[in-house]
Amino acid sequence: MSTSTIPLAHGAADHDWVLPDRGTVAMLSLIVAETAIFGIFVVAYVYYIGKSISGPLPRQVLELPIFNTVCLLSSSLTIWMAERALKKGAMGSFSLWWALTVILGGIFLGGTAREWKKLIYHDGLTISTNLFGTTFYSLVGLHASHVIVGLTMLSIVLIFALTGKLKSEHSRQVEVLSLYWHFVDAVWVAVFTVVYIIGR
Repeated sequence: MSTSTIPLAHGAADHDWVLPDRGTVAMLSLIVAETAIFGIFVVAYVYYIGKSISGPLPRQVLELPIFNTVCLLSSSLTIWMAERALKKGAMGSFSLWWALTVILGGIFLGGTAREWKKLIYHDGLTISTNLFGTTFYSLVGLHASHVIVGLTMLSIVLIFALTGKLKSEHSRQVEVLSLYWHFVDAVWVAVFTVVYIIGR
């Protein structure tokens, strides 16, 4: 990681201004762009609520995914604990907390898969059934794809940690990746609210 300093005008400050970390800026830029994409899908879902002319309807087939939600949101805490452990150089604790984050994310993804299986094979709701099916699978599927990407990256880091290739000096890069995972969790709060509370 390299940082650059830019000397300020005489008297402007007692120290040089340090450029923000490039990785953090890049991740925040990605998050802003992804937020806009999710915003479009959320608006489309809200706009088409109640406009399906055929069933099944949300209140008939959707159940609140409380357990999945608790697992995913808890993973924000475990990844934060992993970050703290890495900064302290406690690699064993880091690996434990990081692995727990991967497991919690995997449980959430498995829960989404079970929900989709029920909706498709038991309730007959597919992406082409009605407007609800189209907007539901588009929005929840978009989020699920981000979870898959996040889990892939988290798993790679876990492999590096378990093979001894990850060190405490990599904490800044791990923090940048953690930002993405926190974003995925935050987006789920919006998706959960719109789909399972407002939409029902």
